[in-house]
Amino acid sequence: MHYYEVAPTQIVRVGNDSFTYSSNELLAIGSVVIIEVGKKQMIGIVLRESTKPTYTTKPITSSLSQIPLPRPLIDLAIWMSAYYVTPLATVLQTILPRGLQKTRRSINHQMPITKRDRTNIVFNDEQSSVIDYLSNANPGTYLLQGITGSGKTEIYIDVAKKTIGNGKSVIILAPEIALTPQLISEFSNHFSDLLLTHSKMSESARHNVWNEALSSATPRVVIGPRSAIFTPFKTIGAIIIDEAHEPSFKQEQSPKYSALRVATMLGRFHNAKVIFGSATPSVVDRYLAEQSSNQVLRLTKIARQNSQPPIVSLVDMTKRANFSKHRFISNQLIEQITSTLSSGKQALIFHNRRGSTSTTLCEECGWTTECPRCFLPLTLHADQHCMRCRICNHKTNIPTHCPNCGSVNIIHKGIGTKLIEAELHKLFPDANIARFDADNSDDATVSSRYEDLYRGTIDIAIGTQVVAKGLDLPNLRTVGIIQADSGLSLPDYSTNERTFQLLSQVIGRVGRNEHKTQVIVQTYQPTHPSIINGIKQDYESFYAHTIRERQHGLFPPFTHLLKLTCVYKTESTAIKNSQLLAKELRLKLPSEVQILGPTPAFYERQNNTYRWQLIIKSPKREYLINAVALIPPKSWQFELDPTSLL
Repeated sequence: MHYYEVAPTQIVRVGNDSFTYSSNELLAIGSVVIIEVGKKQMIGIVLRESTKPTYTTKPITSSLSQIPLPRPLIDLAIWMSAYYVTPLATVLQTILPRGLQKTRRSINHQMPITKRDRTNIVFNDEQSSVIDYLSNANPGTYLLQGITGSGKTEIYIDVAKKTIGNGKSVIILAPEIALTPQLISEFSNHFSDLLLTHSKMSESARHNVWNEALSSATPRVVIGPRSAIFTPFKTIGAIIIDEAHEPSFKQEQSPKYSALRVATMLGRFHNAKVIFGSATPSVVDRYLAEQSSNQVLRLTKIARQNSQPPIVSLVDMTKRANFSKHRFISNQLIEQITSTLSSGKQALIFHNRRGSTSTTLCEECGWTTECPRCFLPLTLHADQHCMRCRICNHKTNIPTHCPNCGSVNIIHKGIGTKLIEAELHKLFPDANIARFDADNSDDATVSSRYEDLYRGTIDIAIGTQVVAKGLDLPNLRTVGIIQADSGLSLPDYSTNERTFQLLSQVIGRVGRNEHKTQVIVQTYQPTHPSIINGIKQDYESFYAHTIRERQHGLFPPFTHLLKLTCVYKTESTAIKNSQLLAKELRLKLPSEVQILGPTPAFYERQNNTYRWQLIIKSPKREYLINAVALIPPKSWQFELDPTSLL
């Protein structure tokens, strides 16, 4: 008889992640099995061998797979559970595909691929230097900081080819919404058996990809979003994270992990190289790279010869003379779009806000529409003839009169992508205009319409962050930014960084070839450092300014953060319990730990609940883990290493 510690993929008892089971058969560590817990049948993972206990054990019911999970993936799950203070069962639910016990039929679920003729890659001196360095480098984590258009993707392809040649697999992560189809197009010229995973795949298709990776006898390349980091390859030689600064690499649900931190650990367990690629790396990652023994790898030149940098113009939105033709699209931008369309080329309009307008109010008494559950202004979605809450998705009809004073003078203020789309249709009625944001249907996303974008059949593309990420469009000649400072008013330490990154990335969509291109930036704050440095794409000046601010204000990377959120039905109870926990933490945690608050959360009211929060700053992360242990089990949420305090 053999005995094993088995971890169920459902929480059985708080504080107990695994239980001892017996088996007549010898099982490998990482085996996926069926176990009986009480009267329930559950999936479990064999963690380790055990000695015969003094109590009677239940037998393992059956094995689900002949091939065990790779040992590094098991080690990673255990590490994540400890590092993010999350039950191992929750981590395993994240790592494993759904429906493991189901029998699947083999299906082909490929994304449409736009072939790009770039099989003969010629490297410039900078690219060659980076390639030589990485070829001779030891396993570890490396920051590849390359300006937009500097040829980072070509370096990824070279690293992948060499890794596959050495008999090891490669994981490539990308912010899902926009970049996956483009990376697939690039990599499909060099690898015939790519594995793809993304959120639009069915449960069955994801399971098939997972099985194919687990059982593959040859090294493979997988491309996908954050969750692709858990692809069960036996041996991994390289993990590449493109656009590594993107917030989507942090999971918002438990376990609230960072794919970058997880990739670094998985790289250690596999003895692999991990590459973070970005034109605008996060301040924290740049600082950590400077503190490590591995040098920051830089690409400062456009990869393609004869490339011309874009001509960038700044439009001050406080000067109404710039808007005599339209209230929020400047004269200069209208003229530039007109010129671009007349030459048969493409324009891109960026705005970081969905919907039609952000505020609906009564001109007579000032009443505004609010969500009855969240107390937040409702957003007008004119195309759907409704008002909608951004938090809980509550919908209501567009008001025709004020419920407070009865006036019919209801006005809608603010700018959203749908309003921009409607206004551009009026200005350019013959143009093929497409909007890309989180409200798109499945057949209207960047992924599904990438061919139209790449070929230039879309004349004007309008979008939020989904169009700012790494897209390389050969027919694009004009970029317009409706309000570059729209995110600067948010009360968060990372706001300036996010504004700079988005501005730099959007401007980087042009200036990649020999054609003349224009960028027109509209802003109410033309002298703000994030705007000035973003327009210049001057990362070094931005970083130097921001790192001083972070050090002065004691924010990451100079401290570790923990966000605690108290959620109750009544405001008084939320305040009372927040104050009680704050008092206890101040008594039990070391004096060098700062406890800020309690204060109302940024979104204080959500889904008929009140939210108050505490922010804890600590010089050591272990103090924060100790703090988590003091949190009451009910009505509290926590997040270690939050990238935003909103």
